Amino acid sequence: MISRRSFSALSLAPLAWPAGAQALPFAPLTETFLEGLWGLDPDAAVAAGRFEMANRVTLPSAAQRQRAKAFFSDWLQRFEAVPEASLSVSERMDRAILIAKLRADLWRLDTLREWQWNPAEHNPAASLDLLLNTEYAPLLFRVQALLPRVAALPAFYRAAQSSLAGVSGEHVALAIQQAPGVLSVLDDMAKRAAEAGQAAAFKAPLAAARRAVNGYVAHLKKLKPVRSFRLGAALYEPKFQHDIQSARSARETYELALARREEVLTSMQAQATALWPTVMGAEPLPTDRFALIGRVIDKLSQRHVARERFVDEIRAQIPQLEAWVREHDLLSQDASKPLQVRETPEYQRGVAGASIDAPGPYRPQDNTYYNVTPLTDLSAAEAESTLREYNHWILQILNIHEAIPGHYTQLVHANRVPSKVKALFGNGAMVEGWAVYGERVMIESGYGASPEMTLMWGKWHLRSVTNTVLDYSVHVLGMQEKDALDLLVRQAFQTPREPQEKWRRVQLTSVQLTSYFSGYSEIFALREQLKARPGFALKAFHERFLSYGSAPVRLIAADMLR
Repeated sequence: MISRRSFSALSLAPLAWPAGAQALPFAPLTETFLEGLWGLDPDAAVAAGRFEMANRVTLPSAAQRQRAKAFFSDWLQRFEAVPEASLSVSERMDRAILIAKLRADLWRLDTLREWQWNPAEHNPAASLDLLLNTEYAPLLFRVQALLPRVAALPAFYRAAQSSLAGVSGEHVALAIQQAPGVLSVLDDMAKRAAEAGQAAAFKAPLAAARRAVNGYVAHLKKLKPVRSFRLGAALYEPKFQHDIQSARSARETYELALARREEVLTSMQAQATALWPTVMGAEPLPTDRFALIGRVIDKLSQRHVARERFVDEIRAQIPQLEAWVREHDLLSQDASKPLQVRETPEYQRGVAGASIDAPGPYRPQDNTYYNVTPLTDLSAAEAESTLREYNHWILQILNIHEAIPGHYTQLVHANRVPSKVKALFGNGAMVEGWAVYGERVMIESGYGASPEMTLMWGKWHLRSVTNTVLDYSVHVLGMQEKDALDLLVRQAFQTPREPQEKWRRVQLTSVQLTSYFSGYSEIFALREQLKARPGFALKAFHERFLSYGSAPVRLIAADMLR
């Protein structure tokens, strides 16, 4: 899972509109838009690496949402008025991305209205943590710049509380779960303020901020849930179009996933049958396909890293993957942009067990973090379930997906692209799809070559496919928990803890789970089309594909197929 230090609330700062901005050439027009956006949303600016916005305050209020709506509407008209014929290929792609972004922003404000029913939307911890712990300036300067933000936290939570109506119970629970993480960031701030000699200045604001966090939690505990977590068909299809920007509809993607699922299961059945005598000995073959595959996977999954070495093993595998990609000439890498494996910050926990936290394009030199949630807080049974899920083979595939040549590698390439638009407003389906495609490339290149790895990759790949089936089935078709868990456990061979976490995730998110298969299927289809042409070279394909930044695959494909 990828996070480009998520953009959040909206600024109180006044907007300055340059005269004649619409008449500017496209590149200056885009820069004018971005500067206006950063003025409107300093948290977005900080996420992108514009740390001069550190002392600006954001509040999730009705007035800010109205200002945002006016800003988005105005700039949508401006970009729609730019004639495509006057633009280069890259600029036409940027224009399409910006128009899609602005339409999505307006739809989220007016129609989806998640700011109203999801209390976890109002979480200031990410920006505070980023500003405190990124060494963009000396510690004293960073701490002093944060003081206005800390002082504004009581107002932030009052505005958040006023915004809520018709909440979802599942999202209320998530916000309550994440509150201790916000408090831990405030505790960290107190320590760093003391190091910088600013303890006295922060004492009262931090005390008020802690009361505000606890007050927000107390308010949430009193709320009566009204809304179902299910998005419903009327919202799901447009959200899919806004978020995924696929050439297909949500329904078409769901049906394609069902077909791919059958292909994968057929292949896995043949692989499991071939492995049966070696793994299971003289036991008779089950007649049920799921039982056959599941028994072999279950036996193999007993091979896994020790619980206390889970994070360390992930850290140790990164250089091995770098070496494989280099030796097999799959893709260029950048040794000056090291990946830092760390335990997932507490305020980010509760949705995914592993993720990449990438810097913004204004500061590509900053650390990229591979967040891994440790197993220390799990019971022995829970830890064993997780370790069997991420067994000897699948832990390697996870690292391929999240790190090399997956998310981390792709985002390093994206930050090289001259267009800030493609880097700033990256398409999630392209990003996730590339990570899934990267898994296939590594297997095709012979990485971990063994029948066991091939079978386990089938199981992992089935997860991406099943994510799409699950998400659409739950949010549109009304799938219940029992059937969802059967789909994940019996039919996708996942150990009990992973499906429980996935059921939680599908309640807390929508559409994002479809991005893996949607993006992968479009990237793979593009590669197969280009392979039929004379002179195709795999590395050249990878380099060119990534040279577009994190643009939607359909836009990249349209240009590469010209």
